[in-house]
Amino acid sequence: MGLLSKKDQKLILDPLADDNPITIQVLGICSALAITAQLKASIVMSISVIFVLGVGNVVISLMRNIIPSKIRIIVQLVVVATLVIIVDQVLKAYAYSLSKELSVFVGLIITNCIIMGRFEAFALGNGPWRSFLDGIGNALGYGVILIIVGFFRELFGSGTLLGFKVLGDPIEKTGLYATGYENNGFMLLSPMALIVVGLIIWVQRSRNKALIEEN
Repeated sequence: MGLLSKKDQKLILDPLADDNPITIQVLGICSALAITAQLKASIVMSISVIFVLGVGNVVISLMRNIIPSKIRIIVQLVVVATLVIIVDQVLKAYAYSLSKELSVFVGLIITNCIIMGRFEAFALGNGPWRSFLDGIGNALGYGVILIIVGFFRELFGSGTLLGFKVLGDPIEKTGLYATGYENNGFMLLSPMALIVVGLIIWVQRSRNKALIEEN
C-alpha cells in the first residue's frame, strides 16, 4: 500500500470492513444466499465480480464526460452486460461444469446493485485510477463475505472444502464422523446463508459500536 495515498488506500480497505457492500450497505444479498453452498462457486463468483466491477468502473470513468445523462443507465447496463458475457464465455470454455452450477447467477451480475451503484455513485464522478481502486475494493469486500459464507456452509453442510473431504468419510465413518458427528444438511439451504451473513453482521457490529444504527 506504500504506493497509494491514504485516500486511495481507503477506497480498497473500507469496503473490506466498515463499509462492506453486503454487511453494511446490504447490497448483493441475493447471490450471497444462492451460490455459497460450495466454496468453489463462491470464489469463482467473487473473481467474476472483481473483474466486472474493476474493469467496468474504469470504462465508465473514461466515458463519463461523453455519456448523455438521460441514457447513462442504459450505457452502464451495456458496459456491464458486455463484461458479464465475457466472464460467462470464459467459464463455459474453461470451467463448464462450474458454469452450469452458477447458471443464471453469472448473468444476474448485470443487475447486481453493488456494480450499478459504484458506476453511478463513483465512476461517473472520478478518474479511471481511483475508479479502478473503488471497483476492486468493493468487489473484494463482496467477495470476502461470499467466501466466508461459502466456507462455513460447505464445511458444516457437506464436510468438504473445495470438494475435498476434510472431516473424514461420512459413509465409512472415519475422522470426525467416527465420533458420531453428522453433516448439517440445513447449511446447504439458502436460509442458512442468511443466518451466516447475519452472524457476520453481528460480529462486525459487536467489534465496532459505531456501525450500530440508532432507532
